[in-house]
Formats: sequence, structure tokens, C-alpha cells
Amino acid sequence: MNSELNSKLKKIKLIITDVDGVLTDGCMYYNHEGEYMKKFNTKDSMGMELLLQNQIKSILLTRENSKIVKERAKKIKIIELYSNILKKEEILPEILEKYHVTNIETAYIGDDVNDIEIMKLVGFSATPLDGNYEVKKISDYICKTNGGQGAFREISDLIIQSKNN
Repeated sequence: MNSELNSKLKKIKLIITDVDGVLTDGCMYYNHEGEYMKKFNTKDSMGMELLLQNQIKSILLTRENSKIVKERAKKIKIIELYSNILKKEEILPEILEKYHVTNIETAYIGDDVNDIEIMKLVGFSATPLDGNYEVKKISDYICKTNGGQGAFREISDLIIQSKNN
């Protein structure tokens, strides 16, 4: 890990992540009753638990209003879920104030163009390997793993590793 990346990661106290395309593979399965299935990776939820053990909180921030995501959020070790948020960058000041952190102490993981503006405002930004091309151009880090295959865990391990150096 290069020293600039390590320096950014050492400062992180809060990590915010998109859901679809980061914690899932981006696929949404529907039947006649609506959305009925998403696939999550347990490695990511273990990453959230490990971060919490290191006093780093995780927040989910999504433009979707999914019952499945709400159920998943109840089960895993996250601090809060913000759903149905169309302009994610507009909620950031509220989150920073609520959790007593600065932009520099905040990380964001996103995968698509609706994540770009918030990614520009935080101290560290990342995207899964299969993130959108425009997102990759502005990310501090591009994961070696795709969304839904442990990308969040990859970032959580990097953050914890930086704190232990």
C-alpha cells in the first residue's frame, strides 16, 4: 500500500457504503409481487463487525427503498441505514454532524454515477472492480473484487491494516 493511501486510510472513523453494486452484485430479482431477492456476501458483514471492533462505524446509504435491504441492515453490524436518498451528497453534512466526524475521517464506497458527488467530498473513496468507468476515474482505490463478492470486506481490511501499521 502506498504512503498516500495509507495516510488517508489511517484517518477513517466512519465508512459509508452504497448497497446495490457494492454489497450486492447489482442484480435485482422480481416476481409478480415486486422485488423478492438480492444476494449479499457474508464477508462484507464480517468486515463491518471487524470495523466496529476497531471503533469504526459503518452506514448504508442507498437510493433504493428496499424491504430486503432493511431486513439485511437489521441483521448485520451497521450503525444506520439511509434509504430512498436520491442525492447522497446532500445527506452527508447531517451524517458527519450526527457521528461527530469530518469529511477527511469518512470513507465512501460506491459503484455508479449517482455516487460520484459524495465520493468527491470524503477523505477516502473506493469502488468495486466492476464499478462504473466514471467512478473509477475519481476513486482513491479500485478493489480487486467485484460488488457483492467481498469489495466492502477488502476495504475494511485495508482500513484496519492501516491503523495497525
